[in-house]
Amino acid sequence: MTLESLKPEIEANVPGCRLEIIPNPSPSAQHSLLMDAEHALAIATFLRDAPHLRFDYCSNVTGIDWPASALAPGKAKETGDAMEEDVESAEAPDTGHLEVVYHLYSMELKHGPVILRMRTQDRATHVHLPSLISVWRSVDFQEREVFDLFGVLFDGHPDLRRILMWDEFTDFPMRRDYVEPDDYEYEPTAHGKVLLKTMQHHGGEA
Repeated sequence: MTLESLKPEIEANVPGCRLEIIPNPSPSAQHSLLMDAEHALAIATFLRDAPHLRFDYCSNVTGIDWPASALAPGKAKETGDAMEEDVESAEAPDTGHLEVVYHLYSMELKHGPVILRMRTQDRATHVHLPSLISVWRSVDFQEREVFDLFGVLFDGHPDLRRILMWDEFTDFPMRRDYVEPDDYEYEPTAHGKVLLKTMQHHGGEA
């Protein structure tokens, strides 16, 4: 199965959807399919339910930060069990964007992966994407991780709350412009670089 053959089949079964094949020049050659957010649920449902496809398992959800200043190869930040190659689609907004990547397999028919991508409009105010939890239950905690570390808001997720950072935390540690705090008062046994930052924060006193 190739994306070149899968793309027109999806387009025929999900009228109006917009798809783009994103090539991956790395040795893995795991090319991906960028889908528009408006039709993402319909596309995911088709891939899961079509008898000859039956992509019934999403193994991994990965977040990628594409700020305008970091669209050169090798500069994306990502999270997830499977690290993403730095693969950029044809045109990126000047403001940058966030991407979410889903790795699909068919446990029933023993094939895959098919890799899907969705992209936010920007990195500031338009960061909503549809949750795919109603199609693949396995994305639950992984979408929460992408929300927590990147700030993507997954519409339709039933329990979208932080999973690694505390509730009062206001930043997104996996974005490229994230600045680490220099106040480590919560660290009970500060040492090494943490101790040095703590001392600098308090004027030389630990």
